[in-house]
Amino acid sequence: MKIILASKSPRRRELLGKIYPEFDIISAEADETLPAGIHPRDGVRVLAERKGRAVLNDVPDDALVISSDTLVEADGIPFGKPEDEADARRMLKLLSGRDHFVHTGVAVHYLGRVYSGTDSTRVRFKHLTDGEILSYIALGEPMDKAGAYAIQGEGGKFVSEYEGAFDTVVGLSTELLKKLIKAALENDKE
Repeated sequence: MKIILASKSPRRRELLGKIYPEFDIISAEADETLPAGIHPRDGVRVLAERKGRAVLNDVPDDALVISSDTLVEADGIPFGKPEDEADARRMLKLLSGRDHFVHTGVAVHYLGRVYSGTDSTRVRFKHLTDGEILSYIALGEPMDKAGAYAIQGEGGKFVSEYEGAFDTVVGLSTELLKKLIKAALENDKE
């Protein structure tokens, strides 16, 4: 069985590599706009499914395609990747000193079916000074991360605690992925 990761994210590659040492990568070019009126927790599942569908024509019919999407959410408001440094600063100021959720949707496309779900982790940020925010943005790290921070990088110093899975915050819930793959493979046997 050929395994395909529909993502260009090095963090997702690393996390998937802990489960499957061999897989191919096809970058998914899909619309990342949330459907109107959908909560970010549900939206990431929809976006993950969309990313997987975007590569299905480029893979063998019996390939197992894995895709994922991550959003930060505070009070129902989604925080994707910042558009620029000013947007990153805005996001980090809004997350400063408060709890938020990181939602990661995962989809597995296999033999014409899709298996998907969402995992969420609650994260609490310490209070951030303007200097801390500006210094962090100057590193460039927040620019391609949902919510403008990387828990596995320098942004981890902003986290005072979290409740849930670390890898969900990084961008690929490996426990959820294992469950979805198991469901897909068991369904194939029926």
